[in-house]
Amino acid sequence: MWSCVSLNDTEKTVDQQLCHDFHLVLSVLAFVYLIICLPTGLCYNILLVLVNIYNKASMTMPDVYFVNMAIAGLIINMVAPLYLLGPENTTWTIWNVNKEIYITLLILINISSLVTMYSATLLSLDYYIERALPRTYMSSVYNTKHVCGFIWGGAILTSFSSLLFYVCNHVSNKILECSKIQNKEAADGIMVFIGYVVPALAIFYAFVLILRIKKESTPLDQDTGRLDPSVHKLLIATVCTQFILWTPYYMTLLVHIVSAIQGKLTGGYYSKIFFFLKGLSKFLAFSSSFVIPLLYRYMNKNFPYKLRRLLKKLHCGNQGCSHERTVVQQVVT
Repeated sequence: MWSCVSLNDTEKTVDQQLCHDFHLVLSVLAFVYLIICLPTGLCYNILLVLVNIYNKASMTMPDVYFVNMAIAGLIINMVAPLYLLGPENTTWTIWNVNKEIYITLLILINISSLVTMYSATLLSLDYYIERALPRTYMSSVYNTKHVCGFIWGGAILTSFSSLLFYVCNHVSNKILECSKIQNKEAADGIMVFIGYVVPALAIFYAFVLILRIKKESTPLDQDTGRLDPSVHKLLIATVCTQFILWTPYYMTLLVHIVSAIQGKLTGGYYSKIFFFLKGLSKFLAFSSSFVIPLLYRYMNKNFPYKLRRLLKKLHCGNQGCSHERTVVQQVVT
């Protein structure tokens, strides 16, 4: 997001009008996100986490990854309003934050994006393992929980290197150690490579293996121990949606890196288009925090049953419902 306050009277009227039109579009999208997408994302992400925690015994390997993505989505939901209403959008800034808080928000977004991308990547790889080697428990719920822990740890460690570049880009040049690495583009380059290129290659490899498995049908395909076939559609929809929504964000980072190296996009018509696309890409990236739980809600056929169990538990409390106590008494008798 950006504003047109910086434009002076010497700017062309067409450029000024273009800038104001772009700013209007981004402002409308920001309001749409804050009014519709934000409460929807908070509601469904919390619901996804609570339903699966209550039904721990029936959780499957994909459920663990979706809970992981839901937690990352909650972080994005909490950070997005501060980011959309922050100092970059100077026309209607609600609050001003200092550089330290802004850097913290940026790092939280980086961590959440890494968690969502790698959760989708490992979901596809574990799905292939489950189809190729059923009943081996290599991709069990127990192992997946530990894998998700490593995902968060790896995302935090990866973000530390980016944090160092961001911090040194804002501190005084008198610090010798930081004066050598005052390069924001290096931090963006790390995020593009680790956060997008590596997961994209892994996803492509996993899809090739999954397609090969589907073509080579065997008697094991009838094994009742395999995952529900509907999980395949949910997997494809989730992974494709994640990459569709996050690709523009990483592509704008890549363009910014190349442009900074070549000294371009310092002003003019193309810079306005680029900053508009950059703001649009952020909106698409933030929207993944409510699109993914919606996919899980409507494509996972077990979710409605688990949700009813949770609602019944909340309604009846610890004592249990009257008809359930009657059934138990009859069984005991």
